[in-house]
Amino acid sequence: MKNMLSNPLLPGFYPDPSICRVGDDYYMVTSSFSYFPGVPVFHSRDLAHWEQIGHVLDRPEQLPLSPDDISGGIFAPTIRFHDGLFYMITTNVSVGKNFIVTAEKPEGPWSDPHWIEGAEGIDPSLFWDVDGKAYYTGTGQMQDDRGTRQAIWLSEIDLESFALVGERTFIWGGSLSEPAWPEAPHLYLINGYYYLMIAEGGTEHFHSETIARAEHVKGPYHSYRGNPILTQRHLGMNADIANTGHADLVQCQDGSWFMVFLASRPYGGYHKNLGRETFIAPVGWEDGWPVVSPGTGRILFSYEGPNLPEYKVPELPAKDDFESEKPGYVWNFLGTPDDSLIKMEDGFLKIRLHERGLRPDENAPTGEGSLQNPSSMGFLGRRQQHLSFRTAACLAWRPKEAQTAGLTVLQHGFQQIRLELGCREDGQTVVRALRCYRSLDVSLIHKKERGAYQEEVLREIPWEKEETVLVIRAEGQEYTLLAAGRDGEEIPLCTVNGGFLGSETAGGFVGTYIGLFASGNGKSYDEYVPFDWFSYEPLS
Repeated sequence: MKNMLSNPLLPGFYPDPSICRVGDDYYMVTSSFSYFPGVPVFHSRDLAHWEQIGHVLDRPEQLPLSPDDISGGIFAPTIRFHDGLFYMITTNVSVGKNFIVTAEKPEGPWSDPHWIEGAEGIDPSLFWDVDGKAYYTGTGQMQDDRGTRQAIWLSEIDLESFALVGERTFIWGGSLSEPAWPEAPHLYLINGYYYLMIAEGGTEHFHSETIARAEHVKGPYHSYRGNPILTQRHLGMNADIANTGHADLVQCQDGSWFMVFLASRPYGGYHKNLGRETFIAPVGWEDGWPVVSPGTGRILFSYEGPNLPEYKVPELPAKDDFESEKPGYVWNFLGTPDDSLIKMEDGFLKIRLHERGLRPDENAPTGEGSLQNPSSMGFLGRRQQHLSFRTAACLAWRPKEAQTAGLTVLQHGFQQIRLELGCREDGQTVVRALRCYRSLDVSLIHKKERGAYQEEVLREIPWEKEETVLVIRAEGQEYTLLAAGRDGEEIPLCTVNGGFLGSETAGGFVGTYIGLFASGNGKSYDEYVPFDWFSYEPLS
């Protein structure tokens, strides 16, 4: 029986997918940037239905992060299986190094990182040749008669010592005479040819996937005349699926081929609040070259899948009552948390009133190799996965002084819509709606200066109720903020356009998170804010 494949395959912020098949089982990982735990792992048996089975990086010693650079952290993991062992190779750009972890089972436990000395660049991948030799591919700066430019390099790697062996060889600079950002290399040996597939054009509108092949692993590699094999840039700014690229290939048991890749769904204008999501498309082969989405030339929202039995996956509940001992796989911290950050007890999620507010540290270093000390903040969130949704959180708590807690819709750079309980200077408890941003102007995407960070109070109302339910309802780009008490009567505060949460204004590489937070806003308290429940459900 053939199941229908629905795009996006993994909705919400799941970029840079990598896939491998082991027998009848398929495993997939994606980037996680500065969210912890890192590198979610998914399992399927039919390519259509996927269940998260864990995270590769779920221990603080594996994943040093800071919340200051939300688009730092983990870039572009690759998952592979060889000789009874799973390998995941990736970049922690905040540390400025590449590393490998291994596991006997994809759900873990995974090893501590094996840092690879001398492995410059980002987006590493692994490949095993028929003679058993393992090879590392990555990005680096190549120098030739055209000057210095980014290109893909290859080196043998010893996976006992996790050390590069011998000289590195630059094998391809991309399909164009002036390629932009050739990266994300994956090597495959198919029908006697070595295929090198890479991303080009940057990860936004001009993103694409290209391919070359060679008769020997070290080349020379010859570009396919039909490149790019995947892109949506030629469809213009009004296409309903945008910036396709950063792909990986998998062959099914029935001999069919499929490609997973990242893409985005713009809505309410050219805004991509959900970030880069995981999509899938069938692949045919003609004259020894892959053809993606044969016969259409564009990516569709549904395809016929391989001839495999349906894989049953349990549906996630809309409401979390916090009855478990630790947060489920859907939840993430921002940065590397310590043991005191949250407690789950008595049916409550309790978040410590962290000294830091939910805003950027203007003095913190950012960029490659910027991490000084792993840290976190009083935040626990999950991905926005739908264009329209309703989310709510219940807390029985009264703030004092500068304390705040509540619900936020958060993007890169702490661009956010926030609904919180707080206090006025006279001690009056209020519910407050805020819009926080550096810029609301989409035309500033290519400008380095986007203005100072601002927190704009849209409305605040006095609040005397002992129990508070904070509600955010999004219908496309219109986000309505409401508050209710035990009686359930919802009081609307305001409606705000959320287009500024897209990557064009927020910048960065992540997608929107919906989070619970608690803060002392400059003062540390040995106190916790109890959240009774949280809900998230799509709106039709």
